[in-house]
Amino acid sequence: MTASLTLRPTLYQETLPGGGHSSFVLKRGQLLRLTDLEGGANVSLLLLNAHEKSERLNLPDSLKCQHTAKLTAGHCLYSDMGRVLAAITADTCGWHDSLAGVLNAEEVREKYGAGRYQELRNGFFRNGVDNLLVELGKWNLNLQDLLMCLNLFSKVSVDGDGAMHFQPGNSQAGDYLELYAPMDCLVVLSALQHPLDPNPAYAPKPVQLSWHRVESDGISVLCRTSRPENARGFHNTERLYL
Repeated sequence: MTASLTLRPTLYQETLPGGGHSSFVLKRGQLLRLTDLEGGANVSLLLLNAHEKSERLNLPDSLKCQHTAKLTAGHCLYSDMGRVLAAITADTCGWHDSLAGVLNAEEVREKYGAGRYQELRNGFFRNGVDNLLVELGKWNLNLQDLLMCLNLFSKVSVDGDGAMHFQPGNSQAGDYLELYAPMDCLVVLSALQHPLDPNPAYAPKPVQLSWHRVESDGISVLCRTSRPENARGFHNTERLYL
């Protein structure tokens, strides 16, 4: 599912390597495209208000107010203040996991082995908690600011007994997701394998990041109209800029 839009020339583009992490401010009116370069990528995402970092992504509210656990094009990512931090305006993958979180250092050692820097240098085995904390620290944030993350490109289903099941092959090479920012938004990313990925080898995949400015906020129409709650969420966001 995608939205019709006209992008201006790419403002900037870079590759986030497998195992890498990054953070930056996605400015109001900009769009970020994340592209799975090889297939099977997973990118853990945190979002915060760039100017008031106590306001941050609230996944339970994002799911509850839109009556879904399957986030894709037409859905919004809400803050704990009822504002839209970002809107998913295009998505060729179709499902992004909001349940499973990330692994810590001990869990990575148990799953993949030691993978120490002393032997592997920059190829050492990283973990999601430390990756996200490194980036949060650059913005004067710490462990108490590490909340639930959204795992982009990964699909996790839940059976009748409440057990979670990872779905291999959810994302193919070239699949992408686009996030439109109706407010200045701090984006924090970690490109590591999903916690439930059954692959026994440490093999995180790279993603391409590209920044665009859109011609108008008409790109957000799909998200504004998909649920009555989203219209109110955009209204709450736009009040910040009156």
